[in-house]
Amino acid sequence: MNSTSITIPGLVRIKPGALERLGIYCQRQGFGRVAIVMSADLPAALTSALKSSLESADIHILFRQEAAEPDFDEARDIFAALPSQADAIIGFGGGKALDVAKFAAALARKPYLSVPTSLSNDSFASPAVSLLLRGAKRSLNATMPFGVIIDTQVCLGAPRQLWHSGVGDLSAKLTAVRDWKLAFHATGEKVNDFAALLSDATVFQFLARPAHDLQGVRLLGTALMQSGIAMEICGSSRPASGSEHLISHALDRMAPQQHLHGIQVGVATYIVAHLQRNEHLCALAGLFEHTGFWESAASSGLNRQQWQEAIALAPRIKPNFHTILSQRDWWPEIAHLLEHDPWLRACFA
Repeated sequence: MNSTSITIPGLVRIKPGALERLGIYCQRQGFGRVAIVMSADLPAALTSALKSSLESADIHILFRQEAAEPDFDEARDIFAALPSQADAIIGFGGGKALDVAKFAAALARKPYLSVPTSLSNDSFASPAVSLLLRGAKRSLNATMPFGVIIDTQVCLGAPRQLWHSGVGDLSAKLTAVRDWKLAFHATGEKVNDFAALLSDATVFQFLARPAHDLQGVRLLGTALMQSGIAMEICGSSRPASGSEHLISHALDRMAPQQHLHGIQVGVATYIVAHLQRNEHLCALAGLFEHTGFWESAASSGLNRQQWQEAIALAPRIKPNFHTILSQRDWWPEIAHLLEHDPWLRACFA
């Protein structure tokens, strides 16, 4: 029997008003002294709410630093500056700051509390981070958060495009799991059935009610968190990341930070689902239409030539990572899709 241990968040709050109670949650865990790493562009009302919540519970803020970019050197410098007396590290804001905070906490071996203010991807509760290293994005191992605190009212108020990005990143689980099973048949790569099942379930629980309201935010936040847990269970990104993420990573190499990760991934997921003859393609198309994902994708100004180059590069992004793109050159089929599929035609107009 495999006795490999896994770590999952022991503190989870996904509800309206969770930010106002953050201090109480810290108090209950014995975290009387904290360090905070936060996004640089947060509204003053949110930073004030964070400070008030902690101070009202007599939690001492020993260190507070803004993280402007998801940069390895910045995460390293923040780690070096963290006070040793801090009981926990709080990451507050968007995905970039949360990745910096998570990596710094992992280096410091301190409990990490993830407090996202939007749900643009699943990184807020995953065992990895995406940081810029020597000008290129790299996926690096970190540790799972000790706690995940999602104020659904705060996330509901985030820009709508960030919501669509989260929907796009969640949808990728449908094609990622299929790619994982293709790899098993092609190369013998082992599939962790429970992780694959959990990853699939994250999408379908959201598909049951994909509304942009408090309940929909709760479902999306829960699903994205469980996606991170699925990765922790199997020790790899396979349950959440397949050929659609390879395309996104290739795009990032050519034009870093040009588009939201989840928007790129969502469009790539739709394309890959066609190539896979994925049985969930209709459900995916319905999800994107219902949530308004396509409008955000169309407004992003995707470049057809860049995507052609990215799709050609994608199979070489991760050596020994078999996906549907490993089988042959799919560009003729993809070009036909971009030309004739009405949703994709609008995205690449």
